Amino acid sequence: MRNDQRTITEDQWRQAEQIWDYHQMHHELRPANVAIGLGSHDLGVAAHSAELYRSGLFPTLVFTGGNSPTTAKVFPRGEAVHFREHAIDLGVPAEAILLEPDATNTGQNITLSREVLAAAGIHPTTLLLVSKPYMERRSFATARRLWPDVEILCASEPLEFDDYLKSIGDEKLVLDMLVGDLQRVIEYPKLGFAIEQEVPEDVHTAYESLIRDGFTSRLIAS
Repeated sequence: MRNDQRTITEDQWRQAEQIWDYHQMHHELRPANVAIGLGSHDLGVAAHSAELYRSGLFPTLVFTGGNSPTTAKVFPRGEAVHFREHAIDLGVPAEAILLEPDATNTGQNITLSREVLAAAGIHPTTLLLVSKPYMERRSFATARRLWPDVEILCASEPLEFDDYLKSIGDEKLVLDMLVGDLQRVIEYPKLGFAIEQEVPEDVHTAYESLIRDGFTSRLIAS
């Protein structure tokens, strides 16, 4: 049994790992026209975007994101601005980075980044989305809905579940976020925000169990 702000049982841990694995698309990466680093509380997105740029996977990188209640204190000048600065510190040339500083949700991340690229004369046919590990599937579904004529690949820091928990430092919060993102994967297609994706029965069972156990702080109102 593991302890943090709240005791997480072995069953809850196993259920969370199932959802964690489902959220990741496990795409085999290959060169893309551009990459979009999705803003969030996780600076690892910027670091991994920089690593992928240095490996030669894409020539142009967009960082997108304004602020949210969870990032305003950490990134007071906006997620995209801080991500850009971090990537430059890690060796990405400033001229390779485009900035989209206004988006406040994933749909806007995609739509506004597309506008920034178009304004720069870039019209990609292949797009690499870099996100938090548990946000790959939702970002994929959103991009497929809003930008259907572009091939979408997804990437995130290659962290094991344990290592990601240690990097965040709050087990309860991470489980809440896993559950919240899965709810969005399930519900957003009904609202026209994303394409529909199959949720395996065991993943859905794990999701419902964690909701019953109170991992609900990131759920949207039904």
